[in-house]
Amino acid sequence: MTQQIPQDLDLDACAREPIHIPGSIQPHGMLLAIRLSDRTIAYASANITDTFGLDPDAILRQPLAQILPALSAEFEADLADPPQAGSTRTLRTVRVGTSEGVLPYEAAISRSGECAIIELEAPPSGTLSSIDMLYPTLRRFVDQLQGASTIDILCRLAAQDIRRMTGFDRVLIYRFDEQWNGTVIAEDRNEVLPSYLDLRFPASDIPAQARDLYRRNRQRIIPDANYTPVPIQSRSADPLDLSDSVLRSVSPVHLEYMRNMGTLASMSISILRDGDLWGLISCHNKEPKRVSLQVRNACDFLTQIFSLQLEARENTALAENRVRLGTVQTRLLAHMAAEDHFIAGLVNHPEDLMLLAGAQGAAVLTQDRCWRLGLTPGEEQVKALFQWLSEHHQEDVFATDRLPQVYPAAQAFADKASGLVAISISKAHASYVLWFRPEVVQTVKWSGNPQKAVQEEAGSIRLHPRRSFEIWKETVRERSLPWDTSEIEAVKELRNAIVGIVLRRAEELAALSEELRRSNKELEAFSYSVSHDLRAPFRHIVGYSELLKKQEGAELSEKGRRYVDTIIDSAYTAGTLVDNLLRFSHMGRTALKPRPVDVTALIEDIRSRLPVDPPERRIEWALGDLPHVTADPVLIRLVFENLLDNAVKYTRPRNKARIEVGSTRKDGETIFFVRDNGVGFDMKYIDKLFGVFQRLHRIEEFEGTGIGLANVRRIVERHGGRAWAEGALDQGATFFIALPDHNEGAA
Repeated sequence: MTQQIPQDLDLDACAREPIHIPGSIQPHGMLLAIRLSDRTIAYASANITDTFGLDPDAILRQPLAQILPALSAEFEADLADPPQAGSTRTLRTVRVGTSEGVLPYEAAISRSGECAIIELEAPPSGTLSSIDMLYPTLRRFVDQLQGASTIDILCRLAAQDIRRMTGFDRVLIYRFDEQWNGTVIAEDRNEVLPSYLDLRFPASDIPAQARDLYRRNRQRIIPDANYTPVPIQSRSADPLDLSDSVLRSVSPVHLEYMRNMGTLASMSISILRDGDLWGLISCHNKEPKRVSLQVRNACDFLTQIFSLQLEARENTALAENRVRLGTVQTRLLAHMAAEDHFIAGLVNHPEDLMLLAGAQGAAVLTQDRCWRLGLTPGEEQVKALFQWLSEHHQEDVFATDRLPQVYPAAQAFADKASGLVAISISKAHASYVLWFRPEVVQTVKWSGNPQKAVQEEAGSIRLHPRRSFEIWKETVRERSLPWDTSEIEAVKELRNAIVGIVLRRAEELAALSEELRRSNKELEAFSYSVSHDLRAPFRHIVGYSELLKKQEGAELSEKGRRYVDTIIDSAYTAGTLVDNLLRFSHMGRTALKPRPVDVTALIEDIRSRLPVDPPERRIEWALGDLPHVTADPVLIRLVFENLLDNAVKYTRPRNKARIEVGSTRKDGETIFFVRDNGVGFDMKYIDKLFGVFQRLHRIEEFEGTGIGLANVRRIVERHGGRAWAEGALDQGATFFIALPDHNEGAA
């Protein structure tokens, strides 16, 4: 026979203490673990030997029916259908023959591996043990729930009725926060123990493995913190898992914690929501105290009703908030729908935008702009925050009520933005909507210094729980009020709506673009057809008019000759316009035939052929380094012909014209420029400069059709390049074209 040795307390690792296999139970009951396969006794608490007057060696590995036949018969049906792991089934009060006669015991059964654990407790004397006596309290609690208008009232009612049924000196209701600190939100007590209402207990008071057991096994009672554990005996070296046991012995650290707190008895009932630990109902008594199993079950039943009501209250509050915020969201959607761009719908209605998240400030950011509304950090600070979010938090929604802790730069504007909710609108083109909440300085009352939850014993590696539970106040800064679940949901829904709007607008733009492309094709075909058909008539007009002037000129009056000259000039101009139109429309219909082009030779040839009017004009040419390019030689010649012709034309008023042609290389492009010291242009008309039939000067001063620069841009873009210009009135102009290094696929 071996004795299950209580776990040696290594308090240096108390958070890892295996409290589910303590190797002992509390002394107010007995335990038998029956192997289900053969119904033999696999584990037994040491006190069962005294109770039944049996030799320990005689009971282990022996059939239960042989050692304790009456007990075996009593639990035959329960052993045939034991509960699943993770639950404890409370049975009934049974009468058991012991060495002191037949005594009543309250029984519970649970599952542990291959064994069923039967636990027997002698009911405490002088306490309520009948369900008939407990029913009025339960009935009153249920009746009062209907009138509990808030969660605070609900918690207070639960504390009062739990204390009424159990008779403990103090009943507390804890609620855990996200860091598992527990705050006392309701209390009912007499004057024996001090008040802990509103105090916060650090998460280290209930380590993670203890929270897991609270979630799994809802009840735990410790009648006497000074008890002596009863070891569990077995012939197996494997410890018995007591996770679902009602008599499980507790950690010595916790017992010391209780004594330091001034309570020698405690009972706790877990408050669960959706299977997660929401809080605890914790009962304390200054002196040792036992509560019957039936009373504990009644308290557990009351707690489950309380949990359901709590969930209903919280869901109701959440639903009310959702409805309220849904109204705000509807208004924002209407605002966005009424504008050309969704951003205008947000920034033009800052009250609704901030109300959606309960914020005091908001910002809308794109790569190019930053709109700030209400109480916000400075623009540069918001832009820096935007950059940080883009790099580190690309999730759809990011929310924190302690921004300075995750983004230290926010310490400089904590009074405006300690809380942040951000939604990302687009991953491709980073854009965010941000909501801000200012710092709310809070004073938190801790039950003792949370930094000294455990203390090392001098000269040893053993730790002890803190000894003081006096109020320890902490001032919390750089935190905002937390964001409510309904507020987070509201901004998520707004994001979905905005993304939907953006996608719909993108689809509309794509449809418009396709329609425009189709219309352009039709227009090109029309222009080509009309231009082609008009070329011959205009040439005939010019030809026959010149023939008329030559053959019949002597017969014509002076006025008649002027008429003929006007017909020739007008028909020539119209013919030139038609030629340019035909060339422009032809541009989109002809496939490029790129090959290497010697730009220097090309410029020299164009320059030599340019008509200079009057011929005696002085033009100073400056040709820089002009590298070869791969382009359609016919079209690229047309580009430089237009640019050089314009340079010659618009420097006509200058006594000494200067035209410079050069190039640079940058980012995989060859950039050519043609610069002159001519009449220039006003940059406010730059958007019209490359448009069809756009003229920035009077035709009486500078002839032209207004298509040349449109041709330049179209040819360059078909080569995958860019065209642009810079200039100033009466100070000359510079035209640039950039051709990519590899443009063979451009069209």
